[in-house]
Amino acid sequence: MKDNIWLEKWDERYSTETFAYGTEPNNYLKEQLNKLNPGKILFPADGEGRNSVYAAVKGWKASAFDISSGGQKKALQLAQNNLVTIDYQVGELHALNYEKEQFDVIALIYAHFPAEIKSSIHKTLDQYLRKGGTIIFEAFSKNHLDYLARNEKVGGPKDIGSLFSIEEIRSDFPNYDILELAETETELNEGIFHNGTGSVIRFSGRKQ
Repeated sequence: MKDNIWLEKWDERYSTETFAYGTEPNNYLKEQLNKLNPGKILFPADGEGRNSVYAAVKGWKASAFDISSGGQKKALQLAQNNLVTIDYQVGELHALNYEKEQFDVIALIYAHFPAEIKSSIHKTLDQYLRKGGTIIFEAFSKNHLDYLARNEKVGGPKDIGSLFSIEEIRSDFPNYDILELAETETELNEGIFHNGTGSVIRFSGRKQ
């Protein structure tokens, strides 16, 4: 039942013509990709495709997945509009056919999974990243609830279990050289649902 509610939420959010989080990529993702040579990249929980399409435009072989077929439809349209292709699958991670060490980069951009599965998803994703590959991560911190209470337009989960701490990231990705790991305040202007000041965890790490 909970899975159905989760799916319905995202299908509803992606059902309008307007892009829920805009069509421009996340700023932290842009900044980090500019440091890397294009290769194979995976975007979990990619929604309407703004980030995977950006990567494809920049020469990456971009793969993405989400539980929402509504998100996929808009992502593929956005890719077509930008004259690129992306491999976008619909389903839960355990049911998809990714291979060990398939990717050079995994980019988790506001990939907020339910609390009871988020760590196991991170550990599964780790298997799909090659040694020497990079994780790029930005998502709301546990302290973000204070920001959300002041301004609902900034968006993000309202349950603390779906939010992140630095300690959780260290625990989920222990076999990484940390290039950056910090909690920081950021100003978001991403579509309808990310507007205002929020608290985020940013992580960039290289797999040992």
